[in-house]
Amino acid sequence: MNKSIVAYFSASGTTAEVAKRLAAIIHADEFEIKPEKPYSDADLRWTNPLARCNREKFGKKDVPIADKIGNINEYDTIFIGFPIWYYGAPNIINTFVKSYDLSGKKILLFATSGSSDIGKTAAKLKPYLSDGAEITDAKVFPSSVSIGELKAWAEIYL
Repeated sequence: MNKSIVAYFSASGTTAEVAKRLAAIIHADEFEIKPEKPYSDADLRWTNPLARCNREKFGKKDVPIADKIGNINEYDTIFIGFPIWYYGAPNIINTFVKSYDLSGKKILLFATSGSSDIGKTAAKLKPYLSDGAEITDAKVFPSSVSIGELKAWAEIYL
C-alpha cells in the first residue's frame, strides 16, 4: 500500500489551504514545515532588500526548522508544497529536503504563486536531495485550484 504525506511551508496561508485540500483528497498525512523562528510581516516584505526572506535567499542560508517528521521511512510518496520565492522554493524547503534520506521516494513538488510558474524549481532543489532521490513532478497551482484538478494530478502518482 502506498502511504503519502503532504509536507508544506506556507508564509501567508495560501499554500496551507491548497496542501490541506490535497491531503484530504488523497487521504494523506499532513506536516507543516515551520521555521524555528516564525516569520513576521516585516521578514516577508520582499521589497525591502534587508528583509529576512531576502537575506536568507540571497545568502543561501539554511532556515532551521521547528519539527521533524519522525517516521519519514513509512512514506512512499512525499508531496512538498511551498510558495514560489524568487523563481524557486524558499530556503526552508532546501533545509527540509536536506534533513532526510529521500532515496527511493516519489517526491512531488507543488507550489502556489500569483504570477510565477514552476520554472526550474525542481532542478534548483535537486542538489539538496540525498543521492538516489528524484523529483517525480513539479506543478504550480493557483489558490483557487479545484478539488478535481488536485485529485487528477495527485492520482497519476499514487
